[in-house]
Order: sequence, then C-alpha cells, then structure tokens
Amino acid sequence: MIPTQFDYVAPGSVDEALAALAQHGDDAKVLAGGQSLLPVLRMRLNAPEVVIDLGKIDALREIRDEGDTITIGAMATYQSILDHTGIKGSLRLLHQAISEVADPQIRHRGTLGGALVHADPAGDCGAPTLALEADLVIQGPSGERTVAATDFFEDLFTTAVGDDELLTAIRFRKHDGWGSHYEKFVRVAHQWPIVSIAAAVKVDGGTISEARIGLVNMGSTALRASATEAALVGAQATAEGVAEACAKAADGTNPPSDLNGDADYRRHLATVLTKRAVLKAAGG
Repeated sequence: MIPTQFDYVAPGSVDEALAALAQHGDDAKVLAGGQSLLPVLRMRLNAPEVVIDLGKIDALREIRDEGDTITIGAMATYQSILDHTGIKGSLRLLHQAISEVADPQIRHRGTLGGALVHADPAGDCGAPTLALEADLVIQGPSGERTVAATDFFEDLFTTAVGDDELLTAIRFRKHDGWGSHYEKFVRVAHQWPIVSIAAAVKVDGGTISEARIGLVNMGSTALRASATEAALVGAQATAEGVAEACAKAADGTNPPSDLNGDADYRRHLATVLTKRAVLKAAGG
C-alpha cells in the first residue's frame, strides 16, 4: 500500500525537532531509522499529518567513550554500533544482540534509539539494554532528564518518552570482566524472536557473583528475570549449579500466544534458553 499524504520536516538540531513536535503535537510522527515506522505508514495503520525526520541531526549519531561509560546517540545505526571496538569489548552483550537484528540492510538503516522508543516486546534491543542497566537520556521542553532502563518500558509500544519529548542518548556502564551471551530462538532466519535471552554474568573463582538476565517476548515489554538473577548469586557456574535458578526464568512473566507458540511453550522455552545463555556467558 501507499501511505497517506503527509508533510515532511527535517530539523537540523534537537531544539528544532522539539519545536516541530510542539507545533504539530499529535499530528506528528518522529522518524528515526524508519524500519518500524515506514511499514506502519505503508499499511496505513497510522496516518500522521507531519513526519519529523531526525536523520540530519549529526549529534544524535555520536558514540562517545567517556571512561567508565559509553554513550550511544539515539540515531546511531545498528551497524555503527557493531563497528565500534569499544562496544564490542566493554558492552559485548549489546554487540551480540544487535548482530542478531534482522539482516545487513536493516542494520545499516535501523537505529538503537528508534527500536527502544518503538518498544516492541519482541525486539532484540530492549533485553540487553535492561540487562546492562542502561540510563536513557530524554530531552523535552523542560530540559533533559535521565530514566533508568527498568523504568523506561511502561507497556506495549509505550515508554517513558512523552509526546513532546525525544530520546537523545543511551548511556551504558562498561561491563569489562563480565561474560555475556544472547540466545535467540526463531523458526526462520531474520524472524522476530519467539523468545530470546540476554545474559550478563560475573564469575569469581567458579562462582557467580552477579547476574543480569533480560527476556524478549515474554510480556508486554522487555523484562528482567529477577528471580533467576537473585538465585544465581552464589551458584556454581556449572550446568548443575545454575539449573534451579534458571528454572525460575519465566516467573512473573505473561508471554503471548500466537502461531509460533502458546504462552506455556514460551515459558518452558525461556527456562531452557536462560540456562544455555547463562552457561555460555559464564564460560561453562
């Protein structure tokens, strides 16, 4: 299908983009990489009067190594993140998850910020962002504010970013010394994950001292497997040592039922994949 007619605005700065949002309000949609918005427009599931394209705001594409943290601009493409050596070394979980996003064409156009604001619970980016305990920088008419990843995802396709605000950056603390693994289960290549697990694990002397587990497609938002995280602390980094903790991975979740599998199937799958991911992250 062909989208309905709309006006197009391409601001050159964040302030100009915010002014355009203030002017057009609910009649506007923000375009980041376009890999989520453009299909929606083509299918006429949304018909904005104005599309505000952030593609000309160079500052939003920057990736900055700031010592203990790495800050990724909201308009940084997946491919630019994959190409960044600091991210591959210090945020390996994010690198692993993004390498699983769709195909090279989409990875060269799609953006981390766009994916996080779209907040599809089946998207690959939410879980590692949660597991790495990122902070998300949001700018609006009242200035800049920072929201923890645990408070960012509010409901299906809904985040803490207000209608008059923009996500401008995602700040990650470096996870040097942590093991990580992203375990993705699909029926066919390049599919949205049926279930995925993002695991970051710190091991000292064969014992797990810290663990962060993010879940994909196990509820209306990306989730943390809190019961498993707590149970893993002090466990031996062996198949037997983590089994009981990983069996709790689906606790408190509400996964969907669809043609790829019902909710019970996803709950079982989450426990199996979590065990795999934790063992690979721990080097077991």
